[in-house]
Amino acid sequence: MKKMLRPFFATALALTLVSAAAPAQSPEAHLAAVLAQLDTASQHFTSARADFSQDYYEAVVRDTTTQAGSIYFERRSGGTQMGAVVMNPNGQGKDKVLEFKNGMLRVLDPHLDQIRMIKPSSGQAQLETFLTLGFGGSGKDLARSWSITDLGSETLTDTGQPVKTEKLDLVSKDPNIRNAFSHVTIWVDPQRGVSLKQFFETPSHDRRTSFYSHIKLNGKIDLGSFEIKKGSKTTIVGP
Repeated sequence: MKKMLRPFFATALALTLVSAAAPAQSPEAHLAAVLAQLDTASQHFTSARADFSQDYYEAVVRDTTTQAGSIYFERRSGGTQMGAVVMNPNGQGKDKVLEFKNGMLRVLDPHLDQIRMIKPSSGQAQLETFLTLGFGGSGKDLARSWSITDLGSETLTDTGQPVKTEKLDLVSKDPNIRNAFSHVTIWVDPQRGVSLKQFFETPSHDRRTSFYSHIKLNGKIDLGSFEIKKGSKTTIVGP
């Protein structure tokens, strides 16, 4: 019996010594591996649809507003189109409808019956990177637009299933975006190239935290539910 155990203990000891001698992966190398995973996921990304909820904390009045809705991202002609429907806080009716495509952001306010047109001053690429953050973007694009600090792995859930995410803190390299948001944190699933959670903080310490669930990848998107409709009395503001 002792002779049978000796090879087992010898093997275990050898593995322990090898493990102890193996150098730990540096934070830089780990981040590079995560970004490489995002590069791979981005190559296969065509679309994503998700439900979301978001908490908006306004620092001046120390008040939090919670809203929910749905969002989609679809890659077209090398760029990414995005649309979102934000419901009223009471869940009755639409509060906002957003659409980003062809370099233009359109925001419908049903309460005012107004469509606001926003053309990015800092360039379409930067606005697209910001709006589609954590959904289908490559690691190279992320590193090009943001200074990244890897805060480690964290397990979240999507539709009740555990998902290992990487928590990345981002500071934009675009001063215009930094003026709006001092930093952003995303919890991204590098295998699928999607965010499960996002945190935005402004220089005045207002905060928005968004959670994404029921994420569906690379399926057909029903764009009708995200359509911005112009009525006979709808006013348009902007370029």
